Amino acid sequence: MKQGIFKISENVALTENVMRMRLEGDTSAITEAGQFINIKLEGLYLRRPISVYDCDEKAVTIIYKVVGKGTEQMRSMKGGELDVLTGLGNGYDLSKAGDKPLLIGGGVGVPPMYLLAKKLRAMGKDVSVILGFNTESEVFCEEDFKALGCKVTVATADGSYGVKGFVTNAMKDMEYSYFYTCGPEPMLKAVYNESKTSGQFSFEERMGCGFGACMGCSCKTLYGNKRICKDGPVLVKEEIIWEK
Repeated sequence: MKQGIFKISENVALTENVMRMRLEGDTSAITEAGQFINIKLEGLYLRRPISVYDCDEKAVTIIYKVVGKGTEQMRSMKGGELDVLTGLGNGYDLSKAGDKPLLIGGGVGVPPMYLLAKKLRAMGKDVSVILGFNTESEVFCEEDFKALGCKVTVATADGSYGVKGFVTNAMKDMEYSYFYTCGPEPMLKAVYNESKTSGQFSFEERMGCGFGACMGCSCKTLYGNKRICKDGPVLVKEEIIWEK
């Protein structure tokens, strides 16, 4: 984990409530797809955890949904600097992918799939991606994944674009060696039940500190309690215990 000051070089709208922000600074602590950053915002006590969309040696790019006071404040930023903690959480284990990995992202669970897809394609993997949204106006980043050479399927709950239904509807007839997923918990549980192989799940959770000190984001697993911010956000399928 590193703390640093990052310069906002881009902050643009992708949909009505989804923004892309590019932050220039020291990204050396970001080493794995699936990690997140934690942003300090003026006047707010808790930092805002945001997953990493893309990263290079000069900047990190995030995609965030405007859902509350913090992200609304972020939306209005046209420049300036932010105090950011980087390199938080454990990322996806790419060694398990096999030849034909499947990546499944739902809503704001889509962003961490991009850096993962980028790394897997660099390894020569035949990557398929399912992106899930409620309706056509909410779809973002489809072309970004296609530009990497991924096979992309979009599912919308109302059928206004792509496959009608949920990501699990798109999964049914797919063949894959392993899967990676991120999204809201009901989607993750549905993917868990539909999946035919082992896989890795990235969980979204409210956090306090973001680096394991406060224990505010603990969850039960087969191997005992784990902190989503430090021991996660990525957990393997076989260790997950779903709360009833």
